[in-house]
Amino acid sequence: MSEKNREGKRDARDKMRESRAAEEAKARRNKKLAVGGVVAVVIAAAVVVGVVVQNQRSKPETPTAAPAGASGDKNLVVPVGGADAPSTLTVYEDPRCPACGSFERSFSPTVDQLEDAGKVRVDYHLVSFIDRSLGGNGSKYGANALACAQDAGHFRDYHDVLYRNQPDETADSFGDKQTLIDLAGQVPGLDTPAFRSCVNDNTFGGWVSAVQQDFDKSSYKSTPTVLLNGEAIYPKKGDEQISPENLVKWVDAANQGKTLGTPGSHGQSPAPSTTAGESNNPPSP
Repeated sequence: MSEKNREGKRDARDKMRESRAAEEAKARRNKKLAVGGVVAVVIAAAVVVGVVVQNQRSKPETPTAAPAGASGDKNLVVPVGGADAPSTLTVYEDPRCPACGSFERSFSPTVDQLEDAGKVRVDYHLVSFIDRSLGGNGSKYGANALACAQDAGHFRDYHDVLYRNQPDETADSFGDKQTLIDLAGQVPGLDTPAFRSCVNDNTFGGWVSAVQQDFDKSSYKSTPTVLLNGEAIYPKKGDEQISPENLVKWVDAANQGKTLGTPGSHGQSPAPSTTAGESNNPPSP
């Protein structure tokens, strides 16, 4: 092979290497540009999400429709008994909770007497976490039905009926709205078209969810949670086991030297809201 031919082949190989190197450099540049573009998109998306979240946080919470007479900072409490009672019993309970049912069946007569004597006001927080644990809707629908009874001015009686007829928590019978309506028949004056609509439409479902969210943020993790003037008394107060007799003793001790409140009208809730009243009393022809 002549020297000229060898030099020609060498030049061709050099050109091929240079071309390949140029292509590889171009590919590396394109890859960097692509990665940079993805990073820019991710950063932009993160900025947008951050702005949206911040805007959502800065907006005031949408008020949730509450039953008549609900109290507390966010209207998430159902109060029963005289507002001027010297002691407050705070109860967190789930309509589907078997321990809550046991507590209510054992203590509701005593609690009712304390309310009627003006010794104590009871603040009920109607939570609904068992649905989340076991599935179903009995906790939520039961709590909504109780809110409907509160709106109609019959909370205490319906509350007592519900717990006296509480099904096994795994049965989820309160997930059947008709069951909740049928039980209202045991409370004079409650089974009305307005109450039925309230139960069937889950009118206070948003309020029930808000009560549960409030419970989730609290330090309490189980039901029933029972407090007397902020002190836990269930299942014990100090070394003493809770019992109807001890509950009366503890309330009387807390009220020592204090003026009793105004006895309620059978411990019932406030009068129905305007909406409920209009629903229960259609215009005369």
